[in-house]
Amino acid sequence: MTMATSGVSGPAAGTGKGAGPLLRAWRERRRISQLELALRADSSARHISFIETGRSRPSEEMVLRLAEHLQVPVRERNALLLAAGHAPHFPETPLDDPALDALRDGMERLIQGYEPYPALVVDACYTVLAANRGIAMLLEGVPEELLAPAPNAMRLTLHPRGLAPRIRNLREWRGHLLAQMEREIALHRSDRLRALYEEVSAYPVPEDPPGAEPDEPVPYFALPMRIEHEGHILSFVSSISTFNTPMDVTVAEIAIETFLPADRATAKYLHTLVG
Repeated sequence: MTMATSGVSGPAAGTGKGAGPLLRAWRERRRISQLELALRADSSARHISFIETGRSRPSEEMVLRLAEHLQVPVRERNALLLAAGHAPHFPETPLDDPALDALRDGMERLIQGYEPYPALVVDACYTVLAANRGIAMLLEGVPEELLAPAPNAMRLTLHPRGLAPRIRNLREWRGHLLAQMEREIALHRSDRLRALYEEVSAYPVPEDPPGAEPDEPVPYFALPMRIEHEGHILSFVSSISTFNTPMDVTVAEIAIETFLPADRATAKYLHTLVG
């Protein structure tokens, strides 16, 4: 699959009450005291208190410094700057912009080099931006309406006409994915992500077929996704990679998810498919 344009939503709106309440919310979310944050940011607890209550307007440098120590996502750092009366610091370059040609080429090479194992690239709302032949193999038979331009990884996985009926440990894997989305919603104030969560969490969970017997327990080293493909049960554990110290909102919200065989039988089967 070729790289698609990211459709990530714009910066979160400010509260209209300055950056103070937003910074306080991030500090409390990180469970850091005003004194601890002040020590990390080379400031004083009094100054942090004044910023949070709106008695002091933080400079652009101070907002960025506090956001760094609070591990605020890049998009939300722009929102903090806007709330404090400053211009956004981080650009949001469209993924199809020529400036990101090298990035797109690098990601394509990375996921292709991972073959025959599945790998894909998604944005902050799990829109599939690129995928390799391993993913295409898993998606064989999925209806075209789910594979339309800009397909969504969560929708593909959990939809009752998607991969869900083939996933042997669907209840466990579904719980893992929903918990992952809940963490992302708590971190990114995204209406689109919350709407997606409400949609996929409402999908019915297919019942086990009559007479189905539980599989033999296998001591996996991580929770696998166990999925059926042409009569074979394949087991994968996923790994998600993001870019270190991103300076662009689009790049910051890109994730590369790779699926590693969880047992030798899966690895052997995948290599057999590609000869």
